[in-house]
Amino acid sequence: MKEKLLTIPAKPGVYIFKDKADRILYVGKAKDLKNRVKSYFQRSSGLDMRKTAMIKSVSDIEYTVTGNELEALVLEANLIKQHRPRYNVLLRDDKSYPYLKLTINEEWPRLEVVRRINKDGSRYFGPYVPSGPMWKILSFIKDNFHIRTCRQSLEKRMRPCIQHQIKKCAGPCAGLINHNKYMDMINEIRLLLEGKNNKLLVSLEKKMQRFSEKLRYEEAGVVRDRIVALQKISETQKAATPGLGDIDVIGSFKEENIIVFKILFLRNGIMIGSKDFRLKNISDETPAYLMKNLIEQFYEKEIIPPAKIICSDMPEDAAILSPWLSDKKGSHVTIIAPKRGQKRRLVEMAEENAEIIYNSGKYSGRDMLLQKVAERLGLNIIPKDIGAFDISNISGNEAVGAFIYWEDGEFRKDRYRHIKMDAIQGPDDYSMMKEMVRRTFKKKGVRSQESGVTDQEPEVRKDLVDSSLLTPHPLLSLKVPDLIIIDGGRGHLDTVLKATQDLNIKANVISIAKNPDRVFIPDEKIPIDIEDGDTSSLFLKKIRDEAHRFAISYHRKLRAKRTFESPLEKIHGIGRKRRFELLRHFGSIEAIRKASAEEIASIKGFNSKIAEAILSSLSL
Repeated sequence: MKEKLLTIPAKPGVYIFKDKADRILYVGKAKDLKNRVKSYFQRSSGLDMRKTAMIKSVSDIEYTVTGNELEALVLEANLIKQHRPRYNVLLRDDKSYPYLKLTINEEWPRLEVVRRINKDGSRYFGPYVPSGPMWKILSFIKDNFHIRTCRQSLEKRMRPCIQHQIKKCAGPCAGLINHNKYMDMINEIRLLLEGKNNKLLVSLEKKMQRFSEKLRYEEAGVVRDRIVALQKISETQKAATPGLGDIDVIGSFKEENIIVFKILFLRNGIMIGSKDFRLKNISDETPAYLMKNLIEQFYEKEIIPPAKIICSDMPEDAAILSPWLSDKKGSHVTIIAPKRGQKRRLVEMAEENAEIIYNSGKYSGRDMLLQKVAERLGLNIIPKDIGAFDISNISGNEAVGAFIYWEDGEFRKDRYRHIKMDAIQGPDDYSMMKEMVRRTFKKKGVRSQESGVTDQEPEVRKDLVDSSLLTPHPLLSLKVPDLIIIDGGRGHLDTVLKATQDLNIKANVISIAKNPDRVFIPDEKIPIDIEDGDTSSLFLKKIRDEAHRFAISYHRKLRAKRTFESPLEKIHGIGRKRRFELLRHFGSIEAIRKASAEEIASIKGFNSKIAEAILSSLSL
């Protein structure tokens, strides 16, 4: 370790601490890698208990030099998202948030709900958290602005669909509305989504007046109805800061070892949603460090930052966070911590909400439940995260293994895994379960959900960072949860215990059998009955049933795929183009079977060898 510390350069970059099992413990960034990493190992470092425990577990250090601090920030955020290290302060949130996408880049724009942001020229409005207000606005727009909902190109005229017949679409596909009139509706929708309701109302009232003066009373009536509906929906929208534009407000409340953050999303002065986060085991971390972590991890997701982010505490590295957020948005983003005025009052409102959430007991019920589970199962720790395995097959056919992950009150679907059991022959549940555990918690590499092929984790380079390192790896290396649940009986439990011992995995393992539901625990002869309706029993069955659902859904998918699979797809050398030519020439699989090798070889792109292979495969 001393030799490694001497080789670290005094340049900006990212450092990674690993333990003896090569697991990533911590990812950090530094303006000066040499000084920052050395500071952890000095007697005068003044580390808190949590980081002191981390340093005792460190057996290896890796680092990546970057061109500047901004590159280091981007790389750090991606590596934390990819590996979710144990000692980093992490947001327990893997959700993507909904946006309304207005495709103004298309000739005939449309509006749709999306959870992925693309730089495609469209306008995105959101995020809507929770999504209720978004669906209300979308329903209002569909009822009052009859724009298209289809994804047709509309380059050629076509008959209008059912949406036009029920008077939900103006029928641009059939030329039933001119382009200028359609774009007027789009501009009105844009004003509504931007929160410029007053401007839109003035525009609609002028339009209604013009129609009335020209004796076009039917059209005036349509606009009048739109005005009434808009006035009603405006009453339900909470106006907070007229004139401040688009801002996110981040307030926090910290007590002992817990901090709660509350984020308020305001767009053109209207509150469109909010989100709260609760972080535990924060030890002696400063509010500035925690705010930096929140901003870095929250906006690293599929989120468009607003023009201003106002915080209760100025985050560390604000001078670096600002250009990073600006690059994501495509325009300048400012981060401030106001001390007075209207913006400070907004921060105080967010802080008050954070304190209410902290004191509401929202999370205490979950903590009590987990404590009860630990006591009932005789665990040495209260499980903060739980994993569950299940196998699904019919007589060994299309056998698949499934792993699901529960953490901090919710199922973490980014950590779910599917594995095909192609290597196991016949209906051998024990061997399949052992293979599933081995693949899931394998020391190096993780398996893809579709093929079961191992993808090795990318090595961290020790030279200058390149663009590929700034993109997160699509697969997360799996952390062994505090509690592992197996769907099965005593035999399944013994099999998995042997597998975990072979892998040197230290975790609590139990199995849950069905009919009747009972829990088997290592070294305990009598199982625990969980048919009693107790909350802890219901919770354990919920985890087990989610693993079963996930396994059987994938099993059914593979069975359906096999049912509709063409026999031609199994023949080596017969791709999509050749399959199409065969079916076009002969009309059916049965006709191909009855054809001669010479007749097949005469088709363009075929030869006698391929023809023989086709007939041989189809005769099986």
